[in-house]
Amino acid sequence: MSYALFFILLVAAILVYFRIADRYNIIDHPNERSSHAEITIRGAGVIFLFSFVVAVALNPSYWIPGFGVLIIGIISFLDDRLTLSNRLRLLCHLVAVTLMFVSLHVFGMFPAYIVAALYIMVIGIINMYNFMDGINGIMACYTLVILAGLQYVNLYQDGFIDADLIWLPILACFVFLFYNFRAKARCFAGDVGSVSIAFWLTFLILKLIFLTHNWAYILFMVVYGIDSVMTIAHRLILKQNIFKAHRLHFYQLLANEHKISHLLVSSSYALLQAGIICLIIFRPGLSTLGLFAVTITPLMAVYLIVKPILMRKH
Repeated sequence: MSYALFFILLVAAILVYFRIADRYNIIDHPNERSSHAEITIRGAGVIFLFSFVVAVALNPSYWIPGFGVLIIGIISFLDDRLTLSNRLRLLCHLVAVTLMFVSLHVFGMFPAYIVAALYIMVIGIINMYNFMDGINGIMACYTLVILAGLQYVNLYQDGFIDADLIWLPILACFVFLFYNFRAKARCFAGDVGSVSIAFWLTFLILKLIFLTHNWAYILFMVVYGIDSVMTIAHRLILKQNIFKAHRLHFYQLLANEHKISHLLVSSSYALLQAGIICLIIFRPGLSTLGLFAVTITPLMAVYLIVKPILMRKH
């Protein structure tokens, strides 16, 4: 399709959504756990769901994961508005991930215990992505570099999917960033944005991994992954409820407690992940095990050394 036309449709869609959000009071109220101080439109990440639906409509052979992202996106949008029960959300997540696995032929490829581990991993990634969407620009900037890396691999190394299934979400990132990558954001993605994106990125990455048998591609999300896993471990040590909102992520300490610009922190996370993606793509003489070592070890070291300093100074 015409990417210029789709870009215009996305701009029109988000502006229409702003009118709807104003009319029906779909807004985010700041609280003591928030990283912002102003009332802001919430749920504008619906344009990501729109981009996925259009991409699948243009490539109907992907209707099964497309139906999955639609289920998980709709339930997340409703949860933004109504605060649904954890059981209902988990059930919808399980159904959506099952559709993803059917599309990827997971059930015929792996034994039951591996399938169970993949369920835990994918649902964990979806929730990780949702929890990491806490400051202006971080989610869309981070998503943009992952999609760019996947598209490079798709076009120049291992073609694994129709390019529109990556190009259209990239355009959605640019539109969303225009309104979100600001000192005072016009809108937030909400669960509908972060959860839908996490689902789609996981689908793309797993499809690439299963085609190439190269698990190094999971490192396309390693910066988020280390912050999330290490923060969970930290909160367990502190005997906190890990399912409750908090401000202990590394990026939250930088942006909230030390007042570093949201845009600088968001850009730093995206650029760091972009550098790692380049290392994975071009891997100068590194094995898969070597890639894991040279990415995970330094990130963990920085977290373990710098975070106590940030907390002590705060």
